[in-house]
Amino acid sequence: MLDEDGYFGESVAASYDESSAEMFDPRVVEPAVDLLAELAGDGGRALEFGIGTGRIALPLAARGVAVHGIDMSRAMVDRLRAKPGGDGIGVTIGDFATARVEGTFPVAYLVYNTIMNLASQDAQVDCFRNAARHLELGGSFVVEVDVPDLRRLPPGQNAVPFRVDEGRLGFDLYDVAGQLVSSHHVSVRDGRGEYQAFPFRYVWPAELDLMARLAGMRLRARWDGWTREPFTSESRQHVSVWEKAAD
Repeated sequence: MLDEDGYFGESVAASYDESSAEMFDPRVVEPAVDLLAELAGDGGRALEFGIGTGRIALPLAARGVAVHGIDMSRAMVDRLRAKPGGDGIGVTIGDFATARVEGTFPVAYLVYNTIMNLASQDAQVDCFRNAARHLELGGSFVVEVDVPDLRRLPPGQNAVPFRVDEGRLGFDLYDVAGQLVSSHHVSVRDGRGEYQAFPFRYVWPAELDLMARLAGMRLRARWDGWTREPFTSESRQHVSVWEKAAD
């Protein structure tokens, strides 16, 4: 779970790759890397907000993109550094909503619901402004995030299960008035139970578009996922691309 400073500590970092193994599947990673490499261009640079253990950064760097990351968790970055190629990726330790990196980039990106780790609207607005500060004119800010799943929440109920299988239980608790959600994970291994909880602020696509406008960016594209299927009213997630406008 989060440590006393609100960062992912050693216990989460040690098991993060294994607990999120499905997200490391090449069928998940490669379409994301394809799009980001395209936006970075040949020999381009990319800035990842919340680089973590390098799930996207390492294969993107292997495509010839110079990746720099920002992350608050030294434990997660240590895991990145221990991987092949990890020592070749620059990382700034800090809050990706405000931390500054030298230079500008053709693309900055946030994946896997990381925008929701910023648990206030002000912090999310700051994140868009920080992305815009780091982009070249015409550069792209890419965000992958879920669509809030409130249609599964009947009146009077605040819990929505998202995983129920042998040895693992996951459910979200919603505070609809505050636009907040906490994700709870219970697992049992070798007869021992483990519980983790993570706070988030969910955010709507139109709200993200307004944050982008406040930061001087405009929506270029929105898809259901990395393979660029159309985004519809039935989509449960989206990948959106905003462009830093010249004006």
